[in-house]
Amino acid sequence: MALVNSQTTKSPVAAQVTASSGSRRRSTGKASSGPARLFVLDTNVLLHDPMSLFRFEEHDIFLPMIVLEELDGHKKGMTEVARNGRQTSRTLDALVAQQGGDMTKGLKLSATGHHGARGLLFFQTEPLESNLPSSLPQGKADNQILGVVHSLRQRHPEREVILVSKDINMRVKARALGLAAEDYQNDKTLDDGELLYAGALALPQDFWTRQSKTIESWQSGSHTFYRVSGPAVGQFYINQFVYFEAPGEPSLYARVTEIRDKTAVLKTLKDYTHLKNAVWGVTSRNREQNFALNLLMDPEIDFVTLAGTAGTGKTLMALASGLTQVLDDRRYTEIIMTRATVSVGEDIGFLPGTEEEKMGPWMGALDDNLEFLAKGDGGNAGEWGRAATNELIRSRIKVKSMNFMRGRTFMNKYVIIDEAQNLTPKQMKTLITRAGPGTKIICMGNLAQIDTPYLTEGSSGLTFAVDRFKGWPHGGHITLARGERSRLADFASEVL
Repeated sequence: MALVNSQTTKSPVAAQVTASSGSRRRSTGKASSGPARLFVLDTNVLLHDPMSLFRFEEHDIFLPMIVLEELDGHKKGMTEVARNGRQTSRTLDALVAQQGGDMTKGLKLSATGHHGARGLLFFQTEPLESNLPSSLPQGKADNQILGVVHSLRQRHPEREVILVSKDINMRVKARALGLAAEDYQNDKTLDDGELLYAGALALPQDFWTRQSKTIESWQSGSHTFYRVSGPAVGQFYINQFVYFEAPGEPSLYARVTEIRDKTAVLKTLKDYTHLKNAVWGVTSRNREQNFALNLLMDPEIDFVTLAGTAGTGKTLMALASGLTQVLDDRRYTEIIMTRATVSVGEDIGFLPGTEEEKMGPWMGALDDNLEFLAKGDGGNAGEWGRAATNELIRSRIKVKSMNFMRGRTFMNKYVIIDEAQNLTPKQMKTLITRAGPGTKIICMGNLAQIDTPYLTEGSSGLTFAVDRFKGWPHGGHITLARGERSRLADFASEVL
């Protein structure tokens, strides 16, 4: 079945999709009763996901000739789109080379080892006449694809012919012409951003009452451990934070460290709200920030994801934790910081200088937070002392471009990936797999500020990483909910 989401009333949903643990999309496995659907793919679908050819299970795929022409026009360059275009071309070449023969009968999509794809691939091998309105310019690529969909529907009235496109305007035009059109949804980790794993869970109000007879507790160092049972355990993940707050009863802030059968072990947290536990002069101002600092400062946690709106302290806490562990604890050798270079407004053109100088304009958040952190660390050392501290801090922070990450290995580094919501899942995998022994990676982002075309909350690389790493013993996530930047910024986040 095709994992695409139908938006029309003329065709039923291509596949009934269920959510596994609120995240992964799976088809029900029920075969459709009628003939296999015929999906016409727009070029942007192939450029977005080169493996989309194999995502439609028993259904057939049709590629108009103009799509092949547009693929050819996007193959040059080092961008993600160009790489995806080349990969798609290689895949099509492999399918043609293995089967050849009469292509009008279709090529088996399973021929290259993708056994889940049981349909056929058809190429446009002859002109297809259509009766589209004369107001649509015939030379435009989108209109040529619409003409192909219209002609195929007339030739095959017994089959559902559906256009699949990431372009919203393309789908709107198709529906205005009475053609079935759907978005490509297989790249989405989540259907709804509200289902994203938050990393923290409020315990039920009867928690202490229910656990009073069965709870087991012990002390180890400065931490208290609790072994709990009951229905709440079924909702737990390893390294998930749990908390209990109720008037008149003892509060609990802990992290799940073990889940076995129907019991779980909770470990109380280090309280970073107190000045004595400050991280490079920074203390947590709310519950979620305290959870985040416990992840950032734990040497057993190799991968941390932080999500939250502007002003929640993501960059400040990540930098403060990095400086403490690099300069004070000597746990890592240096901080490496990178981010997705996607413009909010118009592109200002090429930037001069070295790699680090080119990344300078993109790293305003780094400079702002370093200025804040440096003020609190100089003490009474005077101007020269503060200058020396700033120079030492700068010497341990390297700013790198994502364009040159492929093939690198980071050993004993503290890596910060900012604006991770603008990364695709493929880019996220490329960056995370750079980690060598002793390296810690922190991914931060605001899913409400995605600037990359065709990327949504459900298909962002940050969402992908949060979902796939939840429950891993050496990874953790927290969604920061409360802004601490200023009353103006907090109010703007709510009303604008």
